[in-house]
Amino acid sequence: MYRAMRAMVLHALGNPLQLEERATPKPLAGEVLVRISACAVCRTDLHIVDGDLPNLKLPIVPGHEIVGVIEALGTGVRQFRVGDRVGVPWLGGTCQTCSYCLSGHENLCDLPTFTGYTRDGGFASHVTVDAHYAFRLPENMPDAEAAPLLCAGLIGWRALVKAGNGKTLGIYGFGAAAHLIAQVAAWQGRRVYAFTRSGDAPAQSLARELGCVWAGVSGEQPPETLDAAIIFAPVGALVPVALAAVRKGGRVVCGGIHMSDIPAFPYRLLWEERDVCSVANLTRADAAEFLSLAPRVGLRAKTTPYSLERANDALADLRDGRLTGAAVLIP
Repeated sequence: MYRAMRAMVLHALGNPLQLEERATPKPLAGEVLVRISACAVCRTDLHIVDGDLPNLKLPIVPGHEIVGVIEALGTGVRQFRVGDRVGVPWLGGTCQTCSYCLSGHENLCDLPTFTGYTRDGGFASHVTVDAHYAFRLPENMPDAEAAPLLCAGLIGWRALVKAGNGKTLGIYGFGAAAHLIAQVAAWQGRRVYAFTRSGDAPAQSLARELGCVWAGVSGEQPPETLDAAIIFAPVGALVPVALAAVRKGGRVVCGGIHMSDIPAFPYRLLWEERDVCSVANLTRADAAEFLSLAPRVGLRAKTTPYSLERANDALADLRDGRLTGAAVLIP
């Protein structure tokens, strides 16, 4: 069972990932060993590789949108069996003792671990994970389509909930998270307005196909005032743009883990009780809610497959804006 595994490993910032063969780890107490069938590529992986996030553990195997089958159980694991299909997200563990964990905000835990950032992740053939942070997946969803749900979907869901129940919603940056959560918002009966970078006709076309009532360039004003806006693009200059598009009392939610600096903007854009907030990480409750909702929505991810060995190509395509939907590595 514990034969050699393959992994794409980051050894130094600015360097490409390297394909390595290493011993397959044995799961510790409370862990499971997962044979990976698909791992989506998230913009957070790009931020990790590009050195945008602090305190990175090196060497590291990136990847935190993992779908696979359990091959072995560590001692004490009762909730899963060998052969179960599971999904593994960004949040890899929490302390369960800090004030945030005890108040239901484990996404803000003082001592968290993160898959593909502080512990090895899914750009590999196998991974060990804390069984309490693995989730059963909708049965009828193919592995490659399920993988983006584990971060793009979960963060998108948390951002949508944070945006409130308004009927008009703007989404800035129409990538992996946006194309999933636009489907959910449209299913809920909201009017969704998609904003993309200039000249991104494929993303605008996909937005309309998925139920958005309008798609245009990020600098444009939508045909009607927005109740709320979610910014998935890591561009701080979009914050004042989105504030200018939302109504009095509206909210702008920043959905990324990293964003360029927000420029100075006139106070009048914030006045009249508009507000700006961020979304950080996720909770296991978010995962339970969203993964149970996905089959009812009929959620479908648009994916582009890459072999594990082409992880650097997938990251480059994401960095350069050549992807529509989500890249998925297939070991």
